[in-house]
Amino acid sequence: MAGGPGDRELDVLVVGGGVVGTGVALDAVTRGLSTGLVEQRDLASGTSSRSSKLIHGGLRYLEMLDFGLVKEALQERGLLLTRLAPHLVRPVPFLYPLTHKVWERPYVGAGLALYDAMAMAGKYDMGVPKHRHLTRRSVARIAPDFAPESIAGAIRYYDCQVDDARLVVTIARTAAAHGAHVATRVKVTGFLREGERVVGVRARDLENGTAHGPELEIRAKVVVNAAGVWTDEIQEMVGGRGSLHVQASKGIHLVVPRDRIRSEAGFIVRTETSVLFVIPWGRHWIIGTTDTPWDLDKAHPAASRTDIDYVLDHVNAILREPLDHEDVVGVYAGLRPLLSGESEPTSRISREHTVVTPVPGLVMIAGGKLTTYRVMARDAVDAAGHSLRTTGVTVRESITDRVPLVGADGFEARSNQRVHLARRAGLHVARLDHLLGRYGARVDDLLALVDARPELASPVAGADDHLAAEIVYAVTHEAARHLDDVLTRRTRISIETFDRGVAAATPVARLMGVELGWDESRIDDEVDHYLRRVEAERQSQLALTDQEADEARVKAPEIV
Repeated sequence: MAGGPGDRELDVLVVGGGVVGTGVALDAVTRGLSTGLVEQRDLASGTSSRSSKLIHGGLRYLEMLDFGLVKEALQERGLLLTRLAPHLVRPVPFLYPLTHKVWERPYVGAGLALYDAMAMAGKYDMGVPKHRHLTRRSVARIAPDFAPESIAGAIRYYDCQVDDARLVVTIARTAAAHGAHVATRVKVTGFLREGERVVGVRARDLENGTAHGPELEIRAKVVVNAAGVWTDEIQEMVGGRGSLHVQASKGIHLVVPRDRIRSEAGFIVRTETSVLFVIPWGRHWIIGTTDTPWDLDKAHPAASRTDIDYVLDHVNAILREPLDHEDVVGVYAGLRPLLSGESEPTSRISREHTVVTPVPGLVMIAGGKLTTYRVMARDAVDAAGHSLRTTGVTVRESITDRVPLVGADGFEARSNQRVHLARRAGLHVARLDHLLGRYGARVDDLLALVDARPELASPVAGADDHLAAEIVYAVTHEAARHLDDVLTRRTRISIETFDRGVAAATPVARLMGVELGWDESRIDDEVDHYLRRVEAERQSQLALTDQEADEARVKAPEIV
């Protein structure tokens, strides 16, 4: 999966390995186009691993009267949940707490009725139950840790969630399974030009070369830029020609233990400008997000103590027992690529996407949201199709609404067989459920690995929610090349363990080292880099300002 596209000219080369880039690669290759993708770091290493992990219509966009975006997102939610990725996407109940006795229930109720109606009117199954009004007494049963004086009742509705980084890796694997070439840690340094036309890119292989080593040339009839918050930098490589202005907006999330908030459902807390989601996440809650401009280091956005205090203060307004800093197990910060007018506050900028062709042979896409990645990808390849047709290439219609992601086919059957499969493998059924929710029908691969190497059925030391087999599989099937790839993205050990993955670092590095041929020195380097990253993040989270947080975080740079 990590191999390059070779010397021949591609039809489409995608720059960027996030959810949009991998989605573009999948769309293009399933239309019959020869396709490559390059990513300067790891798959999903930017925005696409640091979201709220929701597949949703966007309730607050209804308030912004952005009905088209909401309808489109709800349609994609149903498609992902029921057809494309039922193994990765799952329904989650949410409470919308009501704090005003008279006007709020009819106002919010009308909005949620419209939300459900839009979902039911789409081309695909809604896939989740409809909303329901709850009294204060009903809320007390469902969420006993709500402060009773803070609410006048609630409305329960459903959206969906996904492990965003796993979604990206699965899309990339699906694209590769259909013939796309996917290369990570390959940095684009410039464009190849023939007159006005872009005919490929110059790039450096950071994994096997150096940042200043010889350049590669990758030729393609069309280059699609899906670099997210790096869009402006890519535009500069073509002389600043382009009409996209992307503003980076920082969003931070806190991870706290599930037992700190007793509730059977997630919930929403309104803020002055937006909403905070409190989202159930296994044995934890994810709480976020903020929405503030960011113009510092884009590779390593940092959460400050001020950000953390903001989130805690707002969620504590509705809780009996307030959360404090000691309750926070993990923190992560990400950047959203927002298409903006210069003076708009980031909380008011729409998540709608835009596709432009600034010069022949180059397509740029920016904006959008996780839920609508497939639509964005389709639109980008449609735009590429105009250029491709002038070179005599046939471009068929998009079929990604009918292409299940790796692990989807056979998932229901494997779910029905879960008890039998667990017994045969000598695993607890809960372990099997965990594997099904991460790999779907590809659980067969994991079980075959355990069958061949029984020692891989052991839990990972320091992160016993995961089996050793998952670490090996991340290397052999999911293109993980560094410790950070596994602890931060292939798994979420970095935010789901109280020590942020420190205890698991060496055991995981040793498992990876067997597959990748690492010696003791390399294992030590990987662990040292990870520990430095964790410490830099801890220090950034003590800083009061973005500037101070950034200065602390960038002290631990990328390993390549």
